[in-house]
Amino acid sequence: MTTYMDYRISPKPIRDIFSRVDKSRLLLTSLRILGVGHIPGRTLYRREAKFMHFAVVYIGGGEGHYRVNGGDVQPVREGSLFFFYPGASFDYGPPPGSSWDEYFFTVEGPRIEEWLRDWIGNPGTVRQVGSIDGYRQKIERIFLLMDSGIPSDQDRASLQLEALLYEFMLQARSVRETERTNHAAKLLEDLVHSVYGEFDPNRVCERNHISLSTLRRLVHKISGYPLHEYIHRLKIAEAKHLLLNTDAKVKELAEKLGYKDMFYFSRIFKKITGVSPRDYRKSL
Repeated sequence: MTTYMDYRISPKPIRDIFSRVDKSRLLLTSLRILGVGHIPGRTLYRREAKFMHFAVVYIGGGEGHYRVNGGDVQPVREGSLFFFYPGASFDYGPPPGSSWDEYFFTVEGPRIEEWLRDWIGNPGTVRQVGSIDGYRQKIERIFLLMDSGIPSDQDRASLQLEALLYEFMLQARSVRETERTNHAAKLLEDLVHSVYGEFDPNRVCERNHISLSTLRRLVHKISGYPLHEYIHRLKIAEAKHLLLNTDAKVKELAEKLGYKDMFYFSRIFKKITGVSPRDYRKSL
């Protein structure tokens, strides 16, 4: 295993292992690892970097940024996965005064096209796949197989890397689903807190960092109702609670819930409940 120092990249020893096996001796022809490496404490930030081969990069610690072809700057943190690939320019690395812990795997072969088509998708997106603790043993196993110089071990290393990458992508999907669920819960809580006073969808959008069209789409997907009808239903649900538990007049309740016109409030209430506010209170 090659270990060397390069203080321009990291103040710590760098591991770098290149394939020492002639490709004609490999049985696995669709995927070949050209090299693997570990850069602990990387401090170098690269700009407009270009690569001849596809590379899988996993960040085991620290934070920084990743950008493709001058596009959006994407945050990188512990547990991030991203890729390098030919035909694009990359800016990446930790900010000044910081560092990250980087593992990389450079590969070639037609199997990569299958990855991109079937289960990776856009390679220019940072994914969150989890902390190094769950992957360290598998990564080190790939490094050991690559370091042996035995053709069958390199084939094994390629297959194990593919299996690890598949795990990464499954975990990334799970993380995205969890984030969507948490975001939806946060959004619904925000809307519940919007029952008092006049509803301002733009402020909800600002607080949740989404557009108005996205807010409408999410609310309809979650509740089955258009945005304003869902808000009316939240307000009427609160109105029913207030009618049962307070002595406030209907006009006072309407104003409290953001309805300036009591008659409009009464029409909405009856449309949703089937009875007027006064009749609702009398019936219980």
